[in-house]
Amino acid sequence: MKEVYSLKEAKLKIEHFCAYQERCHEEVVSKLWGMKLDPDEIDEVIVHLIENNFLNEARFACSFARGKHRIKHWGKIRITNELKIRKINQTLINLALKEIEPEEYITTFEELAERNWKSITETNALKKRKKFCDYMLRRGFESNLIYDKVRQLENENSD
Repeated sequence: MKEVYSLKEAKLKIEHFCAYQERCHEEVVSKLWGMKLDPDEIDEVIVHLIENNFLNEARFACSFARGKHRIKHWGKIRITNELKIRKINQTLINLALKEIEPEEYITTFEELAERNWKSITETNALKKRKKFCDYMLRRGFESNLIYDKVRQLENENSD
């Protein structure tokens, strides 16, 4: 990577960076710092990116939420936490979570839960329950959904 960039070079490079995939402001600012730009130049580049629609925090948040749910099967809690780490505000987080259809969310949850429950070979019922709940919580699903599902799965298997 080149050490010092002119403002024009930096704009072109960062436009490509943003065009490749949706980015949040924080990622872009961090990349610009890495290009050794000063704060005034960074502000100018950010304004340029926003005006030319290369950088859009709402679009990033919605795309992030859809992708992480569909591809990585994350729940809303994990998505929310990851967006907060990227300094996305709560209004945009709420907007992003609306991108996930309730039916799709429940279907994903059910499929993931069933698959995980079957994959746990633990014979001790309490340990199996703990492994299942820990896994689903790490995925970012709501605890009430998880506990209802674990009861349902235990009842199905006890019959």
